[in-house]
Amino acid sequence: MTKFKDIIKNLDKPLLIMTVILLLFGLVMIFSASNVTAYMNDQSAYNYFFRQAIFLIVSFIISIVVIRFNTKAYGMLSYLLLLIVGIALVLVLFYGIESNNAHSWFAVGPITIQPSEFAKIIMIVFMARYYEVNSDKLNHWTVSVVPLIIGAILTFLIVLQPDLGTAILFVLLVGLIFFITPIPVKVKGKIVLGGIFVVMAVALFLLMSGKSLVYERQLERFDFRDPCSRLLDTGNQVCNGYIALNNGGLTGVGLGNSTQKYLYLPEPYTDFIFAVIVEELGAIVGILLLLSFLFVLYRIIKIGRESYTNRGAIICYGVAIYLFLQIVVNLMGLLGLMPLTGVPLPFVSYGGSFTLCSIVALTFVQRVNIETKLRNGHVKMKKNKFIKS
Repeated sequence: MTKFKDIIKNLDKPLLIMTVILLLFGLVMIFSASNVTAYMNDQSAYNYFFRQAIFLIVSFIISIVVIRFNTKAYGMLSYLLLLIVGIALVLVLFYGIESNNAHSWFAVGPITIQPSEFAKIIMIVFMARYYEVNSDKLNHWTVSVVPLIIGAILTFLIVLQPDLGTAILFVLLVGLIFFITPIPVKVKGKIVLGGIFVVMAVALFLLMSGKSLVYERQLERFDFRDPCSRLLDTGNQVCNGYIALNNGGLTGVGLGNSTQKYLYLPEPYTDFIFAVIVEELGAIVGILLLLSFLFVLYRIIKIGRESYTNRGAIICYGVAIYLFLQIVVNLMGLLGLMPLTGVPLPFVSYGGSFTLCSIVALTFVQRVNIETKLRNGHVKMKKNKFIKS
């Protein structure tokens, strides 16, 4: 294990500072966005604030433990964790609690745990480790396709919950990581063609059998155009999000003064927190928040490019993809550019599982940076030759 003085010395300070700023900003906005909902549910106005603060403290403690271990240890442990999360995804179908018509969570006392969220970050580390260990066999498609098969199995279990939004994000995450790995182009082409054939075969089978993996309520979400024409029906959430964005203008109506959080927006402290931020603090702060996200992604990619191992690079790029997809899908759903999927906004939305996973994912990145800097202190850095097919 690495000594704490070496860890602190070699952390990426700009990434750490920006992460802390975003988490603290999110904590303030969660309180502002949630106090009305908490009060209407006969809870303390500080209920969600205190719960999120506890999530952050627990995540911080876990990160202190995680960051002391080498990324190689993460990879070896990921095999076991992937098996555990697979079993959890099966068990949640039978013993999970229902929320928003989906059985995606386990209730553990006063908190809930979402296994599918942990599947994302575990899959990132697993793929990094798998493609490193099998680097000399990647010209065989039977070897290269294994993580995709595992990803397909986990995706199927997530679809059964049913949680179509998380399933789509998981597929995109696994697929994009696959494309950035140093697998020969010809092998990637064969696997992609094979995947298209399998998807078409499954779709044809479902069509002929009259069955569907997509529920009617999920199909309704694909009718996302002109939401305000369906204000009292399926367009209610997005249209009220528009109203919040419009109310904010450039400078906002003031912290705590949002009107849309008065039960117009369902759970405004989760999926729609960006709308509350813009309404209360204005478009200028909204733009600054987006620029902060871009800065975080830039630092993660930079650390990945400087990593001296493909393992470290894949971990960093995987985390960047993970966060980028969450940001894009959340904002596009809010703006009515795609169906709502219930995806939270990184660092600022309320949620225990997602908060923990986001912070641990950034801890992985910081660990890669630490290993790179420690190595640079002993050996001359070689140019990173990652992503050569």
